[in-house]
Amino acid sequence: MITVSNVSLRYGDRKLFEDVNIKFTPGNCYGLIGANGAGKSTFLKILSGEIESQTGTVQLGPNERMAVLKQNHFEYEEQEVLKTVIMGHTRLYQVMQEKDAIYMKDPFTDEDGMKAAELEGEFAELNGWEAEPEAAILLKGLGIGEDLHYKKMAELTGSEKVKVLLAQALFGRPDVLLLDEPT
Repeated sequence: MITVSNVSLRYGDRKLFEDVNIKFTPGNCYGLIGANGAGKSTFLKILSGEIESQTGTVQLGPNERMAVLKQNHFEYEEQEVLKTVIMGHTRLYQVMQEKDAIYMKDPFTDEDGMKAAELEGEFAELNGWEAEPEAAILLKGLGIGEDLHYKKMAELTGSEKVKVLLAQALFGRPDVLLLDEPT
């Protein structure tokens, strides 16, 4: 569930939104329509927390996770396809990065060992051991074969990139899914 309360946004003299109040309830699909330049993508960025409104609040339900299918199909050009999908679960990916950095340290201290143990516990809670197989299943279901899973995003066609980004948004079964021009 997303609750939007008194959200306003201006760019200079231009008022995009003023005192927007809406509640998006679970189990429903919503569409945001309007003319080009009306602020649809900007509103989605406010919902996702990518940008802040000047007034008001956006609240996600307790313990809910949001994912976003973005318009920028070139954002992950240097990343491997499989890793790009896993990045869809931000906290899991952060834990993976932190763990890798700790294990690469030389010398490896007792403090590093304690931190690594904490991260390993969180990694397990986030189902991290199943991350790669789940990402691969999502990709396969969207028509992205295993031969592409370890290629860089830059090597994919435009339609393949969109499918990878859709897999990224779906990865980890988010509670809320925002799609910005999914076609």
